[in-house]
Amino acid sequence: MLSIHGLSCVRGERRLFAGLDFAVGPGEWLHVRGENGAGKTSLLRLLVGLMAPAEGEIRWNGENVRTLGEDYRRHLLFLGHHGAVKEELSALENLQLASQLDGDALADRSALAALHRFGLKGREELPVRFLSAGQKRRVLLARLVTKQAKLWILDEPFTALDVKAVDMLSALIGEHLADGGMAILTSHQAMPIPGGRELQL
Repeated sequence: MLSIHGLSCVRGERRLFAGLDFAVGPGEWLHVRGENGAGKTSLLRLLVGLMAPAEGEIRWNGENVRTLGEDYRRHLLFLGHHGAVKEELSALENLQLASQLDGDALADRSALAALHRFGLKGREELPVRFLSAGQKRRVLLARLVTKQAKLWILDEPFTALDVKAVDMLSALIGEHLADGGMAILTSHQAMPIPGGRELQL
């Protein structure tokens, strides 16, 4: 379980939010909402350890994530709103490189299956610079299939996706939750995923 206790975030001279408390357990997901500049992305960056909170604690199974370090990070997968792919590499190479950076080896067969699931069959070997914005987004989202992580933290995951891809991603998140996974995501649109709770910043 991920639990948040009295979390506050300050950027520059501005306090984005304060006294935040919530928890997400197996099979649960949280939809973080708010106006632009409310601190949605900052909250996600706090949760994955890319920023330090001004106040409060983030706990994984009751332990402060600062003390857990890598033991916490191996349980999570973070996909940022502006997640980057390397334009000169193919979709397949990008996916395998991301796995290597996580300390995992990803076989061609598993990588190809993930790319095919996201509608990239026939484009696996193309340099990513030749893909559309939506296809590049699908390359990033294929990480959801290849990395075994309990906690998914996703910043605007539906950006640049067509209706078919939105349905596909929603179904994938639903499968993850049904398997006891957890998800925290931001989105400006309504989520076609049942059972979630909303956090308004």
